[in-house]
Order: sequence, then structure tokens, then C-alpha cells
Amino acid sequence: MQKSMKPTIVLAVVFVLILIVAVFAFTVSETEQVIITQFGSPKRVIKDAGLHFKLPFIQKINTLDKRVLEWDGNPTQVPTSDKRYIWVDSFARWRITEPLLFFKTVTMETSAQGRLDDIINGAVRTQISNHPLIEAVRTSDRPMEIMMDLDDGTAGPTQNVETGRDQIATAVLNEAREAATEFGIEIIDIRFKRINYVEQVRKSVYEKMITERQRIASKYRSEGEGLKLKIEGDKEKEEKQIISEAYKAAQEIMGKADAEALRTYAEAYGKDPEFYSFLETLTSYEENLATGSTLILSTDGDYLKYLKDLGQEETPK
Repeated sequence: MQKSMKPTIVLAVVFVLILIVAVFAFTVSETEQVIITQFGSPKRVIKDAGLHFKLPFIQKINTLDKRVLEWDGNPTQVPTSDKRYIWVDSFARWRITEPLLFFKTVTMETSAQGRLDDIINGAVRTQISNHPLIEAVRTSDRPMEIMMDLDDGTAGPTQNVETGRDQIATAVLNEAREAATEFGIEIIDIRFKRINYVEQVRKSVYEKMITERQRIASKYRSEGEGLKLKIEGDKEKEEKQIISEAYKAAQEIMGKADAEALRTYAEAYGKDPEFYSFLETLTSYEENLATGSTLILSTDGDYLKYLKDLGQEETPK
């Protein structure tokens, strides 16, 4: 009888131990931190991962995230110092650094998101409203492309960037970080996701941008037309120069050819002047005694001497 009860006792002891562990023990992961409360009052903060114990039934586990968390706010309408109304959409990263203070002030992460809405949006509104619009949208005094294109003075004066968007974001971070420490929260970073005009002035801004771009296009077209006329003028000038040089070269070649021909003729005709006279006279006959021509000449003239000689040679003996 006693031997049959031993396994039952062992099982009972094991069951009791498992029940004690289940009731008294709990685990904390690497991404968590825990606050133990007793009847709603904080008793203990646990930041180390591993196995821990609590009193059953009267103590409760409150788990908080240890990781970097995200805050993504809604766009906020903010006036700048130069009375320009803009929408500012920002985001931030934060974490719980003092879990006990966090639990006492905001209790849950969802409540912390609401507190961060007030803190960050307030800091954004304060810093943006203390600066002109150009400071919120630009980071440096680098020359704007549209101003570089319109270098003829028609673009109007530009403002110098003294602070810039990055420094404004840093100022927002510092202001919000200081306010968040009251809730055991550390704000790691804040950035502007988008900055845009409100709907009432966006249309006029777009029209102004279109006008500026049309002015740039007109300037480019004018420069292109001037360049076109210059190219055409250079082409005509070069064409005339080429033709002039070619004409000059042709005349020089023709002059040399004529001189050579005259020299050749002179040498050839100098050997037999009578033959030269005979050929020239025949050429004249061909040009002047064409069909239908009528000439009245004296029979004693030199012009017909070769014809007369020809007739005498042909007279029968």
C-alpha cells in the first residue's frame, strides 16, 4: 500500500511545484521592462531580462517596451514670422528611460502618444513661428537654381538663410526633449517629413512658379534665337570667304592657263606667220560668211586674197 502511494506523492509534489512556479514566477524579455504593482501602487522596477518572481494575486505585472518607439503626428497648420501659413508634418523617435516616472505620469504607451502630440506639436509651432518661411524650407545659402537662371535681375531680391531647417529641427528637438523628461521619456530625434503651403495660397504660389519658369523658358528661347542668328551669320561669312577664295584660285588658274596657251600659240605661230594668218582668215570666213550672209567687198582687198589665190590654183592649165 505504501509503495503504491509513492508515485502519487511524487506527482503531487511536482504539480505543487509547477503551480508555485506558474503563480510566483514570470519572465522578462530583452525588449521589455516591468513594473510590479501591489493594489495599484508601484513596488518594483525590473529592467533585466530573465526569470523573476512576484507575490501571487496581490501583485500585478505591468510591461513597458524598452525599444525605440515611433511617433508620427498629424500635419499642423503653423504661421511663420513673415505671416505665411504652412502645413508642417513631422515625425519623431522616442523611448522610455525612466519606467517608474513614466508609469506614474502617463501609465501606458497609448497615453504617451497623446502627450507627445502636445509636446512636439507645441515645440514645432513655437520654433516655426519664430522664423520666416525661407528658414523652414531651406538649409543653407546655396544659390537657388531659379535665381541662377534669372541672372538678369528680374528675379528680385532674395533672403539670406541664417538658421535653416536643420537647426530649426534641432531647436524643436531640444525644446520637446526637455518637456518630455517630466514623463520619463527621452525623445531621440525629430524630423520634418513635409512642409507645404495651406490650400488658400498654394494656387498662387504655383502660378508664381509657373510664371518664373515661363520667364526662364523665354530667356532661353531668346538666347537660342540669338545664337541661331550668330551661327547663320558665321555660316554666310564663311561661305562667302570660301567662294571668294575659290574664285580667286580659279582666276589664277585660268590666267596661268591663258598665258600658257598664248605662249604656246605664239611659239607655234611664230614658226610660220603665213600659216597663222591663213588659219585666222579661215576662222573669220566661218564666222562672217555663214549661210544667208551678204558682204560687199572690193576685189583688191586683203580679206579675199586667199579665195583669189585658191581660184587661181584651181584654174586649168
